[in-house]
Amino acid sequence: MFNLKFNTGRKETIQKSFSIIIKYFLKDKSLNGNLKQFEKEFNLKLSELQRKTFLSENGSEVRISRPEGKPEEIVIVKVKLDDSFSPDFFRNHLAGFIQKIGNEKLNNLHIAIPGYGDFKNTFKDEEYFCQTFAEGLALGNYSFDKYKFKKEKPIDLNVYFYSDNNKKLSSAIAKAQQIIDGISFTKELQNEPGFVITPEELARRIQNKFKNKKVRVTVFNEREIKKRKMGGLLAVGKGSSNPPRFIVLEYNGAKKSKTVALVGKGVTFDSGGISIKPADNMGEMKADMSGAAVVAGTILAAANAKLPVKLLGVIPSAENMVSGSAMRPGDIVVTSSGKSIEVDNTDAEGRMILADALHYASLRKPNVIIDLATLTGACVVALGEFVAGLFTKNDKLADQLYRSGLKTHDLLWRLPMWDDYNELNKSDVADVKNVGGRWGGAITAAKFLENFVDKNIPWAHLDIAGPAIANNYNNYTKKFMTGFGVRLLFDYLSDGSN
Repeated sequence: MFNLKFNTGRKETIQKSFSIIIKYFLKDKSLNGNLKQFEKEFNLKLSELQRKTFLSENGSEVRISRPEGKPEEIVIVKVKLDDSFSPDFFRNHLAGFIQKIGNEKLNNLHIAIPGYGDFKNTFKDEEYFCQTFAEGLALGNYSFDKYKFKKEKPIDLNVYFYSDNNKKLSSAIAKAQQIIDGISFTKELQNEPGFVITPEELARRIQNKFKNKKVRVTVFNEREIKKRKMGGLLAVGKGSSNPPRFIVLEYNGAKKSKTVALVGKGVTFDSGGISIKPADNMGEMKADMSGAAVVAGTILAAANAKLPVKLLGVIPSAENMVSGSAMRPGDIVVTSSGKSIEVDNTDAEGRMILADALHYASLRKPNVIIDLATLTGACVVALGEFVAGLFTKNDKLADQLYRSGLKTHDLLWRLPMWDDYNELNKSDVADVKNVGGRWGGAITAAKFLENFVDKNIPWAHLDIAGPAIANNYNNYTKKFMTGFGVRLLFDYLSDGSN
């Protein structure tokens, strides 16, 4: 792990010692000629094997040692602009690269950002194109070793970026650092063990993080939660010795702006309750508060960047545990909206605490509500581990979020919200049942939530159960919980057309 220091590079900085230079080449008809020009420019000679390897169909990367007194190593990387190329290419490549060099005694890393013109079809603006390079290094450099006895002290690494447009590059680096700060906070909360991040500790950490930010944080304790008749949150939390909390964040980045409410599921550990989960991989349920963490991280990034928007963050937080006081299948719970829920399965708890949170957000009359939750395994079955489910009846909001997903590679796919599915959530003894049966589980969960949202407010539900958890999709999601959603929402909030 490195202590990264990002800089815009100049010609004189490239001569610093203990350095690696990364140079990208486009795979096209000019590749061989460009490679020869590069050798001449840097006064080096590739071996015949290196040349053949790099120019071959499967060749992608070659590392070259240089004469003494020069920056020690040069890495050349081939970029194929084919159907598989995505806006995540440079982010993912540099995330993997920095992990490979993690044990090297390196002081300086020089990255030559290729000309934007060749990538206009994939990246709609040059600043964001440059931003992905910085994001990749920071994401790949992340590590959670807080509880390890032996920790290696991070090495200072000066990173120099070179671009044809220094103004856009400087802005891109600053933006990347603001976003990464939010993602890092999100991941720190996600990766902590459940015995550490209780509802009370989640609230405390959020309060501490925003002490010196222009963000107001209000925390409701169990007495205030009872006063507000938040029955869903109380029912889920009553099986634990750690009482629930309800956290509200308010950021006013502009006087004249629409208000976006971000609602995040904050189940700090989910045993499943009496409908207990299988033991295999239950440890991952420390991250069942990922929606809450993404809300906090997004608002932090927005405050860092001074985005001209108004944000309302709403985080219901509870621990779903097994005890004599835990809610039971068959219980009927009355929420703050006055609507009742039949508990058919205590492991469908996230939607119950969101019922109170979405009603609270609706009462605040924002212009848009977006909730995020690691809500259903059914969504992972449907879409895989790297895509979040997008549920909304509002076509404009769906399109905006989908476009932000494509741009940031926090990918979303829209699933139906037809009212035909309401039949599956019907209860004979309450207004709604908390599970809709075996089929279409991600959809029936979204349809359940719809009961608690003001129908006059555009609303989207994002089921992030797959991509929030560590997965093998790319180089920066393999080991730790991922922070999925912060890049997505930051881009959505930054788009002035929304």
